[in-house]
Amino acid sequence: MPYKFTFDLSKVPRFFFTELATVSYHTGMHTTVLKTSRDIIKKFKIEEVTGLNINDAVVLLNDLMNMHAENMIERSKFLESEKRALLLPHCSRKYLDSRCRAIFDTSIPSYVCSHCSEDCLVSQADKVAREKGYDVFILSGGSCISKILNSPKYGGVIGVACGEEVKMLRPLLNNMNIAGQAIPLLKNGCTNTVFSIETLEKTL
Repeated sequence: MPYKFTFDLSKVPRFFFTELATVSYHTGMHTTVLKTSRDIIKKFKIEEVTGLNINDAVVLLNDLMNMHAENMIERSKFLESEKRALLLPHCSRKYLDSRCRAIFDTSIPSYVCSHCSEDCLVSQADKVAREKGYDVFILSGGSCISKILNSPKYGGVIGVACGEEVKMLRPLLNNMNIAGQAIPLLKNGCTNTVFSIETLEKTL
């Protein structure tokens, strides 16, 4: 959880994300991002809904806009890629104790989903991605990502993460010439993190 603050955007109106994507497209080099971020924060009452202070809210929104913008830049290259992987955070599993039947593969290292809970976000994401031919990795940390992406060599990768983690991953993908797409966490933390399965399905 790289951010020094926790957030929960899961209760923010869906239109917020539509507007965020539109702003990301139109801001270009983000010369007016700071003012735009503050306007969006006020319009959707992000401080009230999330409990974030204005500075943390600006950081979060700027990162979300950058994620949207970079997704659009990389989209054509991503769609042309053949072998693809999906990286999921293990903290989005429904259970983080023995009730989760996922098997931990120490050779990768990654969890392998056993689909023990139909309403588990990770289980749903794993199913839809594998149906589309993706290799799926459920990670407990980011230190193994370079090893995963090198063996075998992937052309495209989708990562579910917070903006701070995506910023750390982008240089690695660029150096490896891998097209990336990011799915933002809507709720961060150490457990029960949340992302949009609908957004993931569209991105896949």
